[in-house]
Amino acid sequence: MKHWNIQVQGKVQRVFFRASTKAVADQLGVKGFVMNQHDGSVYIEAEGDDFALKSLLEFCADGPEEAEVSSVEHQEINELKGFKNFEVVKKIS
Repeated sequence: MKHWNIQVQGKVQRVFFRASTKAVADQLGVKGFVMNQHDGSVYIEAEGDDFALKSLLEFCADGPEEAEVSSVEHQEINELKGFKNFEVVKKIS
């Protein structure tokens, strides 16, 4: 089990990116959250096994149909947070 922080840049807000990410994460068994950022990017914290996290990262590189992803960066964090499910956070941080 690993914890990744993922930052997705591009046209990723108002294109159902968060909802699509949740659907993919739920299918993969990934726990965590996704939220919009003030700078127009999307931020994700995700916990899962290698296969699930890499699959989620692959989805993020494309996003939903209307998205135009310009970059995806991820960082592995050593501390697990023990998320119980995957949530869409509505409030922009």
